[in-house]
Amino acid sequence: MDTVRIIELKESILEDNDQDAQVLREELKKGGTCLLNLMSGPGSGKTSTLLALAPYLSAQMRWAVMEADIDSDVDAKTMLQAGIPSVQLHTGGMCHLDADMTRQGIRSLGEAHYDLIVLENIGNLVCPAEFDTGAAINMTILSVPEGDDKPVKYPLMYEQCDVLVINKIDTLPVFDFDRDRVETVARMRNPDVRIFYISAKTGEGVEELAVYLADRVRTWNKGSN
Repeated sequence: MDTVRIIELKESILEDNDQDAQVLREELKKGGTCLLNLMSGPGSGKTSTLLALAPYLSAQMRWAVMEADIDSDVDAKTMLQAGIPSVQLHTGGMCHLDADMTRQGIRSLGEAHYDLIVLENIGNLVCPAEFDTGAAINMTILSVPEGDDKPVKYPLMYEQCDVLVINKIDTLPVFDFDRDRVETVARMRNPDVRIFYISAKTGEGVEELAVYLADRVRTWNKGSN
């Protein structure tokens, strides 16, 4: 098994993170790389969703994952074992990544070109939504066991995301989860949000999500230098 490289991130000294995020977006666009910022609460299934998407994405593009955590290298090891290039980002206790910290992580992936880089952000429904990472796509996962009230309780997360993935739909018969309610509230926050229902465990709905993401990546990278 490959040894996991752990990157200790330093807090950005830039005062205007939004401006720096736009610079990073333009840099990635020019280089033909799409950055996806994946956010959610702990235990929603970010890593398992990426593993479920892997066969579809790997067949169409070169991609890598940056695993952000306050500590540990568990997720990066999981991705490496699946054959997906990955680095572990430690934030030194911070509950989010900003644009410059994201740039540090991208550089740590080395000189190889990737069509898609996924930032698996820290499991938190508050802080990550407040900081622009320079991503072209913001995606959040809400698992059925977490409940359908999260867009009500954490509005900014759902305002900022282009894609909402409802995971663990294989548990719908067990939990009191109102699909109409979650869709209505999520679209109140963001009328243009795309919603996908999947089970990373069974694979249901994963291919549809993969097709959508691959199309977004191709569209973003089209015309790059």
